[in-house]
Amino acid sequence: MEAALLKYESQAILPECLDLEELPDTDEPVYVLGKQYDVKTEKCDLLSDTASRLWFTYRKKFSPIGGTGPSSDAGWGCMLRCGQMMLAQALICRHLGRDWRWKKDKKQPEEYHQILHYFLDRKDCCYSIHQMAQMGVGEGKSIGEWFGPNTVAQVLKKLALFDEWNSLAVYVSMDNTVVIEDIKKMCRYQPQSCSWTQFGSYSHQSAWSGCRDPAEQSSGWRPLLLIVPLRLGINHINPVYVDAFKECFKMPQSLGALGGKPNNAYYFIGFSGDELIYLDPHTTQTAVDTEEAGPVQDHTYHCQKSPNRMEILSLDPSVALGFFCKEEKDFEDWCDVIEKEILKKQSLRMFELAPKHPPHWPPFIPPTKPEVTTTGAELIESTDKLFDVEEEFEILTV
Repeated sequence: MEAALLKYESQAILPECLDLEELPDTDEPVYVLGKQYDVKTEKCDLLSDTASRLWFTYRKKFSPIGGTGPSSDAGWGCMLRCGQMMLAQALICRHLGRDWRWKKDKKQPEEYHQILHYFLDRKDCCYSIHQMAQMGVGEGKSIGEWFGPNTVAQVLKKLALFDEWNSLAVYVSMDNTVVIEDIKKMCRYQPQSCSWTQFGSYSHQSAWSGCRDPAEQSSGWRPLLLIVPLRLGINHINPVYVDAFKECFKMPQSLGALGGKPNNAYYFIGFSGDELIYLDPHTTQTAVDTEEAGPVQDHTYHCQKSPNRMEILSLDPSVALGFFCKEEKDFEDWCDVIEKEILKKQSLRMFELAPKHPPHWPPFIPPTKPEVTTTGAELIESTDKLFDVEEEFEILTV
């Protein structure tokens, strides 16, 4: 009776646990974004975890990008959607914590709804498909053109300059090198601007001021989104990198990886044995109507079935690893694990961890947002009257 009750309570967490046969039947532990699961005893917990990740897919029937561009990203927006998923996971960890769980029809914290609104398919939402596609023009990508992992990382870094509520320090590594000195300089840099920016209809000036929490300002550290673009081979992933790549999903700072196959992007969130676990954006859904104020009907933003799997050696060698360090200690712990578990154990390193800024590189200057109280979409449409172009932030004219 007790065992039956426990089974019932576990399944009550996620009714979709009926869809269990798709999970691997293995004695090996399964890792999802730093969490370890025993598939034989924790299947429902595992599915509850994966279903709680924000799932962004192709959408159709949204307002045309740039006013006259496409009204659907089907066929070209999969890497942009994967970038949205990685960033959304960072924001979930920042505001709700890694252990937060979503359940259909359950009331969620207001921070959750605010995070979701930042990604809606509207030109005035900070991380919308509209913003990302238009910002990609500065990276040499036409609207409607497929992005690679590095391009989407650069776009997120630029859009984050306008996001004062989250105040992320976004660092994208160069030349397979993560520079500790530069990251600490960026995260300790405290932007002085403080303004209210409205993103869509679900904004409350009193609750969602652009100003950061005073306690957070005094801590001297802005939350870090660290993205490491990599090339793990020439035409195929080199098997020498597999163990190190898998090790990254075990870290509590893990945000997974962007990658996939040529022109097919996936958001990888974990692994089981030699198979990667991923969320697939290749499902076209109708854009959510967000004209009315209030929380969005969010069930289409959560994948409520077993996640997909693929062999690691089938992965395209072009990937981008993501990590989130809310506190400085999180980053220091990450550096320690990278040194001990990856760099010292690998004959061929995935990337380098440099204590100091390389002398032959240009000086590192933390990027700053120009003094405007507008969203990126509006900024893109009215450029040079407001401010001068900075090297770290390219202005687009659409």
